[in-house]
Amino acid sequence: MKDYCIELVSRQTGFNAKLNTMREYLQAYALRVLHEEGMFRYAAFLGGTALRFLYGLPRFSEDLGFSLAKNERSFSFINSAKKVKDEFLASGYNVSAVYNEEKAVQNVFLKFEGLMYEAGLSPLKKQNLSIKIEIDTNPPDGADTQTQIVNKYFPISFLSYNINSLFAGKLHAILCRKYTKGRDLFDLGWYLSKWKDLTPNFTLLKNALIQTGWGREFPTADNWRNILFDVVRKLDWEKAEKDVKSFLENPSDMDILSKENILKLISANNRF
Repeated sequence: MKDYCIELVSRQTGFNAKLNTMREYLQAYALRVLHEEGMFRYAAFLGGTALRFLYGLPRFSEDLGFSLAKNERSFSFINSAKKVKDEFLASGYNVSAVYNEEKAVQNVFLKFEGLMYEAGLSPLKKQNLSIKIEIDTNPPDGADTQTQIVNKYFPISFLSYNINSLFAGKLHAILCRKYTKGRDLFDLGWYLSKWKDLTPNFTLLKNALIQTGWGREFPTADNWRNILFDVVRKLDWEKAEKDVKSFLENPSDMDILSKENILKLISANNRF
């Protein structure tokens, strides 16, 4: 399996394309193991990687994110994460793991030593490539879920948030994040240009905002675009572009999903 990963990387041109392909294959491998461990009976896939795997988002993502969808005493995220590590070791990867289960959002960092060197991406034999897998064990109520089958490197049946609930999660991140994240803004423009009449799951969005101490008027069907417009126009767009460009399949996409165009998408129902 490691040889196949390196072969996939060798087919790409440019450092970012090679690195993103390596990371995405490792993510797919981890997802396959989690599926076999029964993760998707209890947890829903969400976030940027879910958008890419399920809907073809044209940007790569660093993390795998999940939300506990069903309480089950027998389910242990950490045990599942340890199984992922063991499978990578059995496939020839030099991987270590750091686990954190002390908070509501549990996570594991998988660190692959030497893989970038073997693929010709680094001159340093000990340089690590890290992948984070996390799960919110106390998510806000109100998400709607669905099951989809996707074959991206491996065939996997995913339990995930539906598109309205995923969109609510993205709006929550944009409204509450204390710093500018370009990937949020790119995803926002992609959502609004792909689904003309898309609206967020307002129940989930409100509950998420309450959970994180939102102190303003809550978004509704009548005002959510105005609230979003007011937040987005104040963000640091120069910083946003620097954050996202290395993750895009086509870096020139950010020229289309510019500040001006995204603000137009927010304030109107028209596509480009």
